[in-house]
Amino acid sequence: MDHKEKTLTSKESLEIISDMINRTKLNIRHSAFHLLFWGWLIALLSLSEYILDRFSVFEHPWWVWALTVPGVFVSLIYGFSKGKTQLVQSYTERIYKWIWFAFLVTVPTLFVFMGMEHMMHKVGPFVLLFAAYAVFLSGIVIKFKPLIFGAISIWGLAVFGFFAGPSIAPLAVPAAVITGYLIPGYMLKNSESKNGKV
Repeated sequence: MDHKEKTLTSKESLEIISDMINRTKLNIRHSAFHLLFWGWLIALLSLSEYILDRFSVFEHPWWVWALTVPGVFVSLIYGFSKGKTQLVQSYTERIYKWIWFAFLVTVPTLFVFMGMEHMMHKVGPFVLLFAAYAVFLSGIVIKFKPLIFGAISIWGLAVFGFFAGPSIAPLAVPAAVITGYLIPGYMLKNSESKNGKV
């Protein structure tokens, strides 16, 4: 039996490359879960801290942020379970994951140096700057413009948070995650159902 090597035409080569790119995009779109999960969690916690700080006698409203610790475990478990079903990981996916790993390391470091108290007013704008950076790079890596526009809105709201007074500046955080995480996250999730096309 003769085994002849099949020479691919340029059209077939382009189709294979296109298929690989689309698979990578589809795998990265699983990150919509993380954008939505963290978007909702941060929006709820930031609003909770704001309400407790402004309208209650609770001494340490920033304690609500302790709920981010189980949130990290939920993200890790989800990522691990999805990773087990994926046999091959592309270079793009690795870059995407390392971007968010760097963000995950940076944010707790901010809390260590700046303190947890009055998180939304003092630390919030700095966290938003780094979040915008991660969202922007993610949008570039997966070629998804809503993430890029979301990052720009987060940067704008970070600037607002720096200059607004303590009575209104904390609202920059929930506004930023709505425009930078939740809206692009739902758009990313919806794009997954449209034949894997962004």
